[in-house]
Amino acid sequence: MTSLTLRAEGPAPAEDVWTRYAVPALWPTWSPQIRAVRVDGGRIAPGMRGEVVSFLGVSARFVVESVDEERRRWTWRVRLGPVRLRLRHAVLGRPAGSATTLRIEGPALALAAYAGPARWAMGRLVGEWRHASGSS
Repeated sequence: MTSLTLRAEGPAPAEDVWTRYAVPALWPTWSPQIRAVRVDGGRIAPGMRGEVVSFLGVSARFVVESVDEERRRWTWRVRLGPVRLRLRHAVLGRPAGSATTLRIEGPALALAAYAGPARWAMGRLVGEWRHASGSS
């Protein structure tokens, strides 16, 4: 097992970025590798279980381990076949927007394969964003 930490900064307010993380239905709007999320509940919470469906149609199961709404941090475990990853997310306020960090723990090969799509998604997460109604 190894770990990798990624970081992105952008103009989106930290509160908006946190909402984009905390509401699984929003994940496909900023994470291009996610086509759908199947989960019971509208907001992440410890013990929440679900499934993320990739743009290739491959599904990965997950469980949310911890959520700290006040500090805007959360941790979850994702399983795709024999591969297991732990992802730790944090959102930080910045004078001109926000920053987000992601610490991924798992097999080195899986981290290497996931790093590129994760960087892309994180950039979109903290960037300019509009939902279906056209407002931020």
